[in-house]
Amino acid sequence: MKLISKAKAFGGEQRLYRHQSKVTGTEMEFSVFLPREALEGFVCPTLFYLSGLTCSWEEVVTQGLPQMHAAKHGLIFVAPDTSPRGDNVADDDAYDLGQSASFYLDATEEPWSDHFKMETYLTSELPKLLMGALPVDEDAMGITGHSMGGHGALTLALRHPTLFHSVSALAPISNPVSGLWGRKAFEAYLGEEEAHWDDHDACALIAKLGWEGQILIDQGLADEYLEDQLKPWAFEKACRLANVDLTMRLHGGYDHYYHFIASFMADHIEWHAKRLE
Repeated sequence: MKLISKAKAFGGEQRLYRHQSKVTGTEMEFSVFLPREALEGFVCPTLFYLSGLTCSWEEVVTQGLPQMHAAKHGLIFVAPDTSPRGDNVADDDAYDLGQSASFYLDATEEPWSDHFKMETYLTSELPKLLMGALPVDEDAMGITGHSMGGHGALTLALRHPTLFHSVSALAPISNPVSGLWGRKAFEAYLGEEEAHWDDHDACALIAKLGWEGQILIDQGLADEYLEDQLKPWAFEKACRLANVDLTMRLHGGYDHYYHFIASFMADHIEWHAKRLE
């Protein structure tokens, strides 16, 4: 891990790291906020935040203001990038496929399979890297995210329940097999056989695997993608049928973007902090 930058924030430090990933075969960047307790050497609970389409680690760090809330609860806040990047990494001219649009899965189809191994990166390589260098409590890790990142948070938690002990999401793509964003990405990354897509669809995973803990989702009702892409009602139904404890909070007037995210960031960080104590 190479430390690229650091800045004092709310008694802790906001840091940016870069490293050569064996999993993706590229350099990867991620940001970390270390609260005062972590700087003093105390092992701390850790929350991963996965960003949405077109974003990197930077937007949530500069616009979501997670540092203030993570500092209050002594929580390490990790924001990885949304995909591998580089001149030799496959890409697409569209905003919803390729670099910055990994959908947080391991691609099986060319040309994506060479580098797009984000599930393995986020559930194996990055946690091990963090635990080897920072005071991360390996038994107290949670995950959250927004939009595509909300999809990633839900599916990775459901697929790796021994790694992530709490999960929430902000306006997640919760039923990607029935939306244009999800179908486009899954066909490109996983192939045309739709039977394989359910392994990365939160609704199908809840039905198959369940979830022993609670799930929190916040959704704005003025979100332009609510009905066509996000489909929270499908996830709500799937949780009800699987007897999973879901709290879905609906907010009139809120759209899909960072004013919405910043408005409920404090609630999500506090929610995870209580469950990771």
